[in-house]
Amino acid sequence: MPVPFLDVRLQDKTRTEIVSLITGLIDRAAFIGGVEVEGFTKEFGAYCGGTCVPVANGTDALILTLRALDIGPGDEVITVPFTFIATAEAIGNVGATVRFIDVDPATYNMDVRQLEKAIGSKTKAIMPVHLFGQPADMDAILDIAKRRNLKVIEDACQAHGAEYKGRRVGALGDAACFSFYPTKNLGGMGDGGAIVTSSPELAAKIAQIADHGRVDRYRHAVEGVNSRLDSFQAAALRVKLRELPARNERRRQIAARYNLGLAGHKSVTTPRVAPFATSVFHIYCIESDRRDALMEHLKGLGIGCGVYYPIPLHLQPAYEKLGLKKGSFPASERASERVLALPMFPEMTDAQANEVIAAVKSFT
Repeated sequence: MPVPFLDVRLQDKTRTEIVSLITGLIDRAAFIGGVEVEGFTKEFGAYCGGTCVPVANGTDALILTLRALDIGPGDEVITVPFTFIATAEAIGNVGATVRFIDVDPATYNMDVRQLEKAIGSKTKAIMPVHLFGQPADMDAILDIAKRRNLKVIEDACQAHGAEYKGRRVGALGDAACFSFYPTKNLGGMGDGGAIVTSSPELAAKIAQIADHGRVDRYRHAVEGVNSRLDSFQAAALRVKLRELPARNERRRQIAARYNLGLAGHKSVTTPRVAPFATSVFHIYCIESDRRDALMEHLKGLGIGCGVYYPIPLHLQPAYEKLGLKKGSFPASERASERVLALPMFPEMTDAQANEVIAAVKSFT
């Protein structure tokens, strides 16, 4: 039977509650701010263990955090090239320069063994990415950052609810940035994002920049932007946040079924989760030497799949200015040539997961 790569349709119970809430907001003409935004702000902050600032999307979350930390022209920020472009483009959008280091080939997260030697006189921050829902090695990163007086901004846009040594990502570094794009583990019904930080002062500064630099209605301390989470998204996210722990657990169950079913299969390697991490499997990726042929095989059997990410950032035309060539970051390049994402969403049945396993194993 065909298995879709992803299904973001609302389930009946959730759909009924969200539609009712949105209908109430329409009836009250409560479109911006209000109780739903305030409620979600408190609830998501508490869930992550910090103070939450809701914004319009995950990219804005990264940009606003960089701005609030006074990172800009002349500064460098260290991150990885095996990620979505938003991570690096946020650095460029504040006028800073991106400095790439390679990923750990086992986890696809920042290779902390390469971090310290990449730090220079212009380095102001480190931006680890919790890729595919697995946290980076935050203790090692934070230790280096503390010794070198650097800020740490977590790109947690794929890691809602993921844990590092029993602590949820969100307030491990100076700030963590989240996206609520509909496909995320905690996804809205459009764009949305948030920053979580353990610093109320930083949260207040980010919130001010996100609201036109406003002190009060017509007084502005700085030039800011307009980056708001609307009340419709907040209402939907409050409902979905209640379901997130159970939905993340279901993702882990599906991943465990995949791992068991594909164990020992000569054509693929299953994901490796670090001992310090509790992944939420935003994306479940296998590796194969014959990735493209496997992808065509699965598609021919009606199994949805996808490549994350086919071109690492240092080889993208947007970053030609950095003068980096193929071979600069071999682990990222190898991953981009080998990684294939299998269907992963909480509503998947065991039968569907078994179908995916059988399809992969039929590839010779």
